[in-house]
Amino acid sequence: MLSATIAAHPAAAITLRQRHSLRHRQPLRVPIGAAAPRRRMATARPLVVKAVASQGVPAVPPKLSFPILVNSCTGKMGKAVAEAAVSAGLQLVPVSFSAMEVPGGRLEICDREIQIHDPSESEKVLPSIIEEYPDLIVVDYTVPDAVNANAELYCKLGLPFVMGTTGGNRQLLHKTVQDANVYAVISPQMGKQVVAFLAAMEIMAEQFPGAFSGYKLEVMESHQATKLDVSGTAKAVISCFQKLGVSFDMDEVKLVRDPEEQVKVVGVPEEHLAGHAFHMYHLTSPDGTVSFEYQHNVCGRSIYAEGTVDAAMFLYTKIKSGASKKLYDMIDVLREGNMR
Repeated sequence: MLSATIAAHPAAAITLRQRHSLRHRQPLRVPIGAAAPRRRMATARPLVVKAVASQGVPAVPPKLSFPILVNSCTGKMGKAVAEAAVSAGLQLVPVSFSAMEVPGGRLEICDREIQIHDPSESEKVLPSIIEEYPDLIVVDYTVPDAVNANAELYCKLGLPFVMGTTGGNRQLLHKTVQDANVYAVISPQMGKQVVAFLAAMEIMAEQFPGAFSGYKLEVMESHQATKLDVSGTAKAVISCFQKLGVSFDMDEVKLVRDPEEQVKVVGVPEEHLAGHAFHMYHLTSPDGTVSFEYQHNVCGRSIYAEGTVDAAMFLYTKIKSGASKKLYDMIDVLREGNMR
């Protein structure tokens, strides 16, 4: 769910938790985009639309089929991507890497048997896979500690890849890809609609710096209990608010990881406690008479899996067209306008 709410005269004593629990506030009743009396609609400036999509009707994406290796299929995110790739008609390479022990060293995904190798074998195994599947693209959903080492191996082998794993040294990651001149999509956030929201935030921060000077920001984010750090998405949104003039430190983010609190306070459905991303950003004016609230809630992993497959398809078309640019992010994928 993506939402933006504007409220006037909020109760000063209401805490962030209490505000969030009021899930059924009446929205502003004036429709978004409605014109005031005697005001011409034609004067509106569609900034966000221009930023994330080409003008005109986007072309229908062609049916693509190419080999894709998901590293690693044993994780929940990797498995979701593998299933989405098969659903999209891509050729799921029956090989993956994982330190997780799998019975018989094999895993079944969408009636396909995937052979699981230890990560230490990747440099020995990948060359033969590349030879067998010359148009291969790798999707990486491993662990933060493996990001840079994996990218270095992909680049060493000249293997195009989509890096969905967060963490690692991001500056070094980009430098590694640029120095190797290898095609890659790197993004800590693969959910297309969430990326579009981030793009809108960046536009606002760039065009209206200081617009929220003096405002107080409160941030709450809820993820599955296994995620211990602040999400990259929250960091990116907070960075935009800082450019807009808000003073805020990352250690002020309220991390909700307790399942009971997630259900009772945040409103996470119980069936999605093991996989969700609920974010809320609340701004209050210096005198407490105006507040703004931005919220995006994601249940499950399908939004990220579908976005990752779109990123792989995007990268494949860039490779086939011989594009001079090699390093991309999800904003580039959005701008292409050919998503399914």
